[in-house]
Amino acid sequence: MASSAVAVRRAVQRYASVLLAVTVAAAVWASSTGDIGVRSPLPGVVAFVLAVASGWAAGMIRTRRWPLFLVAAVGWLVLAAAAAGVVASYQAGLRLRGRRLAGYLAGAAVVLAGGVLVGLEVGGTRRITTATSGNVLILAAGLVGLPLVFGLWVRARRDTLAALRDRAERLEREQEARADQARAEERTRIAREMHDVVAHRVSLMVVHAGALEVTAVDPATVEAAALIRTTGRQALTDLREVLGVLRQAGPAVLPERGLDALDELIGESRAAGLRVSRQDEGVPTVLPATLGRTAYRVVREALTNVRKHAADAETVVGLHYLPDGLEVLVRNGPSEGGTALPGAGQGLLGLRERVELLGGRLEARPADGGFLVRALIPLADAA
Repeated sequence: MASSAVAVRRAVQRYASVLLAVTVAAAVWASSTGDIGVRSPLPGVVAFVLAVASGWAAGMIRTRRWPLFLVAAVGWLVLAAAAAGVVASYQAGLRLRGRRLAGYLAGAAVVLAGGVLVGLEVGGTRRITTATSGNVLILAAGLVGLPLVFGLWVRARRDTLAALRDRAERLEREQEARADQARAEERTRIAREMHDVVAHRVSLMVVHAGALEVTAVDPATVEAAALIRTTGRQALTDLREVLGVLRQAGPAVLPERGLDALDELIGESRAAGLRVSRQDEGVPTVLPATLGRTAYRVVREALTNVRKHAADAETVVGLHYLPDGLEVLVRNGPSEGGTALPGAGQGLLGLRERVELLGGRLEARPADGGFLVRALIPLADAA
């Protein structure tokens, strides 16, 4: 029911000019024949020409106003036809302002006065209809006053709606600006807290690792302290990049690594004590940057989880180059247990969302006493 009403409204809006033109032309013709007005003694061809001209002028009102005003005046003086004059008065109230509206009112008064003179000259029914004082007042109200007032009301309503719409849009923009400011302030606060807490702790770790590297005698301890110091400095560098992104007012993208840094990532994990090997299958091809970054994130998160929960397990990282995509596998074997590092449990959830955005799927499950992370990323959606 609602869809049919919308279709009817659209059809009326589309053909409104044609419907108005036909209606005005028919009304002028009916007025000349006496069906809705005073029968004209003039030849039918004159009435037909005025009816067609009135319909054409009414259909052109959106682009030109003066033809309708002209034929309305001629139609009233010649045929006492009111249809074009009613439409002209409505359009004057809707579109004219200031001096132009005052000029229209003056012209309408002249036309009505001319109609009185014509009625007095012609006599008969025309005189009774258009030249008596009571009928003149009624005609002035019906031909000019009421349509003009209605046009003014429609214009005022449109102006009010436009003002309300502009106000709503301005309020929406102001609300978005306040929300952006609040987000910026919150990001700045988070960056400040991260700097005060995390950076301070990591800096102390780097300082103590450097001191241990200098004072230790055992080569293994020296090597471990050097690794801790290097890793801590890298963590501080990454943290500064994150804090820089948080402090930016607009949207920013943190630079991310791709598959070209995978060997470095595996090397860092080996230096941290993990037993990691890499096994690739297929013919390596040039992959889209988005796919490479996602694959790197999958491997990094999987190796982080291995370090947290199974640091003594054998781990295999594999890339399988497929004709239509890339398969990323990270599998670790059984672990003898030990103290697991704390985690928020959100890493795999974020990875799954990231992979699914590219049209792929992520699998994370226990396998053969260990754990398997498998991501299949298609080329089509990553390109």
